[in-house]
Amino acid sequence: MAQNQIEVNPDRRTQILEAAIVCFAKHGFHQASMHDISAEAGISVGLIYRYFANKEAVISAMADRHKHEIQELHEREILFTAHCCENSPKVLSAFVVDLYAEASRNPKVADLVRDVLETAMEGVTNLIARSPEAQAGAAHGLQPDELAELIFAAARGMLMFDVLQPAEMTAAERRTRQLEVTRRLWRLLFQPQEAAAYA
Repeated sequence: MAQNQIEVNPDRRTQILEAAIVCFAKHGFHQASMHDISAEAGISVGLIYRYFANKEAVISAMADRHKHEIQELHEREILFTAHCCENSPKVLSAFVVDLYAEASRNPKVADLVRDVLETAMEGVTNLIARSPEAQAGAAHGLQPDELAELIFAAARGMLMFDVLQPAEMTAAERRTRQLEVTRRLWRLLFQPQEAAAYA
């Protein structure tokens, strides 16, 4: 019966996951408790446990949701800059940085992060391979998977850098900065080699 109730209320599950992201960003994965998540979500702890057995189950659900979102993103610009379009980019950045730290200690979390990253890398690699710029040979001899590695390395660095930005920096300013960096990187990677030689 409980399972059927959970299935008919996906909004409640989303509410819990969104609250968990905020809690993990504020307190870290280890310090955040299911009580913290329930308080942030405005629901009882007992209700949360009907959806998720523990914090690892919450992280697993986040990973599954993110993989599904990645698979739905088809436009190159949208896929590369999806993390820039969040309502609270600093919260997301803090969450991802802490998640990577937890992955270094917890093999199960590491497997989840690796799985999501591989899905995202595969999507970006395929999109690069189909892009007009890559097909025109303006990628400095780099293969699509090599370009994807560079893009993801820059993206991870941007997330860590964002955590250190002044607290008074607005969400709109954070998104604008992230988008500008992403677009500059794209132009640099696909700048015609002749133009780069004279830059």
